[in-house]
Amino acid sequence: MKILSTTIALACLAAVLVGAAGASPRFGVADDAGKFSDDGGAAVYATLADIGMTENRMVVLWDAARPAEIVEKPFLDRALPVAQKHGIRVVFAVAPRRARSLTASRAAAPQYVAFLQKLALTYPQVKDFIVANEPNQPRFWQPQFVNGRSVSGAAYYRVLAMAYDGLKAVDPEIRVLGVGLSPRGNDRPRAKSNRSTSPVRFIQAMGAAYRASGRKRPIMDFFAFHSYPRFDRDPLTRGYAWPNAGITNLDRIKQAVWDAFHGTAQPTFAEADDPVDVPRPPPLRFALDEVGWQVAIPRSSRRAYRGRESVRPTGESQQARIYSQIVDIAACDPAVDSLFFFHLIDEHDLDRFQSGLVRADWTKRPSYFTVKNRIGQLTTQDGVVCPGQPVAWRHTESVVGASARFAAPGLGRPAIAARAREDATYVAAAFPVTGIGFLGEIEEDAIRFVLGKGNLAVTGLPQRRGSLGAYRTGRISFPRRPSLPGRYVYAIRLAAAMNPERSRTFISEPFAVR
Repeated sequence: MKILSTTIALACLAAVLVGAAGASPRFGVADDAGKFSDDGGAAVYATLADIGMTENRMVVLWDAARPAEIVEKPFLDRALPVAQKHGIRVVFAVAPRRARSLTASRAAAPQYVAFLQKLALTYPQVKDFIVANEPNQPRFWQPQFVNGRSVSGAAYYRVLAMAYDGLKAVDPEIRVLGVGLSPRGNDRPRAKSNRSTSPVRFIQAMGAAYRASGRKRPIMDFFAFHSYPRFDRDPLTRGYAWPNAGITNLDRIKQAVWDAFHGTAQPTFAEADDPVDVPRPPPLRFALDEVGWQVAIPRSSRRAYRGRESVRPTGESQQARIYSQIVDIAACDPAVDSLFFFHLIDEHDLDRFQSGLVRADWTKRPSYFTVKNRIGQLTTQDGVVCPGQPVAWRHTESVVGASARFAAPGLGRPAIAARAREDATYVAAAFPVTGIGFLGEIEEDAIRFVLGKGNLAVTGLPQRRGSLGAYRTGRISFPRRPSLPGRYVYAIRLAAAMNPERSRTFISEPFAVR
């Protein structure tokens, strides 16, 4: 009977975990308007409820000069009960006031964690905490580089791990959200401005620090990601080139997390072929906690704004179409836990953000109605339904977009043209073969084995090593052809720079040397 009970319990646990992985997304906004409103946010929260939203992400600033003080406590005390009355869940994004606050001293991180714990104890109704904000950007986290070496990812990992342990000690039900990642970074430590770290490389650095630490616990329950376009006039489908990523490149973030953390105690994103009958920790999911396209202000509302526009905004009708499509993306990707538009209401200063569903004069944009209508159309008694084909993601163990073309023998110096859609390294060489028109499986396996081991000195044949930049074709030439008569092939092995375990090998047709 005990064995039967255990089996039933495990089956129930598996069902719960699988259900959690595919739970409906929650919709809301990233906006502090409610926090600072004289009415405690009543008008803001009533507006959210009208749209069909249930979430409000608020920024709570941590001041290292007053590390134990909740500086914004009067505003939070006023706003949180009003939000609760309107059925709005509040998410705290707890950000340091200054970019160097968490790296200025050894005492800073423990003080920050103590502040998180104080917030959790003061406001027990808040269960979601985002740790810091865009740590891959110098505006919010410094330093990004030291002596040309990226340091922000490892430094942030240490803070996030401490925050996870500290918040879970207060309440195990608290959901810890990292990283609040910016979609872009230039990876240029000597750039004249904005010396930042790309999302993919930042995640890799976090994973390397995690593995080096020997930690046996997770560091986050959800992955917070900011999904802005590269330019506000970009259509939704344009996205970003590797190693940056936007809302249409979520697979790139999922792969980066898998590369960084697979095989550790930190869960990665769920995959289409995960077994459903095996109990396991809940997979990682996205909190898309800032999504926004800035728009031009119509003349009728211009008096509500001040200053000058700092970007080339898109039109309001284009924003409305994009926002409706983003709701569909969230509904169809089971990895998305929540989607927050940034903002609900425009900021008055044109040098800031005008991406809201509502203009600064409180008139409603077309996007207000398209988002409201789309959420309403997709929401049923059983949750939010996908209007199309649900996303079924799987990690790859190959190199993304890898290809290779071989020069025809006898047309001059032999060469290989190799390319990938991510940074990669390569090793290429010539190998003797016995095949006349094709290779046998044994010979192919042997070539792959030798290239994988990288010990090519034993061949005594032409060889090359190097690296490929993403989207750039590398033309690999050999100094000579094999000198002994016989049949040969050229072969190249590409390995992903972010995870050398991922590779792909290409082998040419056999050619004769007489």
